[in-house]
Amino acid sequence: MKRLRLAVLVSGRGSNLQAILKACKGGQINAEVVVVLSDQENAVALERAKKEGIPSFWVNPAEFSTKKEYEEKLVQVINSFTVDYLLLAGFMRVLSTVFMRGVKVPLLNIHPSLLPAFTGLHAQRQALEYGVRYSGCTVHFVDEGVDTGPIILQAVVPVYPNDTEESLSQRILQEEHRLYPKVVQLLSEGKIRCEGRKVMIIGEGQTSEKICLN
Repeated sequence: MKRLRLAVLVSGRGSNLQAILKACKGGQINAEVVVVLSDQENAVALERAKKEGIPSFWVNPAEFSTKKEYEEKLVQVINSFTVDYLLLAGFMRVLSTVFMRGVKVPLLNIHPSLLPAFTGLHAQRQALEYGVRYSGCTVHFVDEGVDTGPIILQAVVPVYPNDTEESLSQRILQEEHRLYPKVVQLLSEGKIRCEGRKVMIIGEGQTSEKICLN
């Protein structure tokens, strides 16, 4: 079983990054985070990575005159570490086709709703305003749209009448911390197969070399 090399893009506190690091250290997933990048200088996630001795970089968007130049810099750094997958963990920028083709590895993201419902920002608020009884989180492959890539796994949480955006977010976040490492482990075991928009989890004793690429 291959030990996956992961790059992670972050913007904020990095709680999903921490969940993945914890699972790696504890042997729950056969992977290692080899580089962490952020668009925010003071992102707590960068401090989390530094404490674990992981190369971490603040790539300042203000230093580049165009989005293309900024993304090319991100690609340059990521590719210098030879990674198998790139995980978005609270990275608050929409990446272009230039970036996705540049890194040449599958991208994954975790989103705090049951996609395809409530894409984009403030998904928990959108769920509350719509009045749904259930929400959750989704791990999906990243394509050229916003939260539109093929869905890998989802987790469901109830929405209570007295929920606030904060309380619902916390309930969803607990599932995110469970779901993202689970997907990484399935990838390391070769159990995720993607055909078009359909993602299948291969059963025990079976393997798949066909991974969904952008």
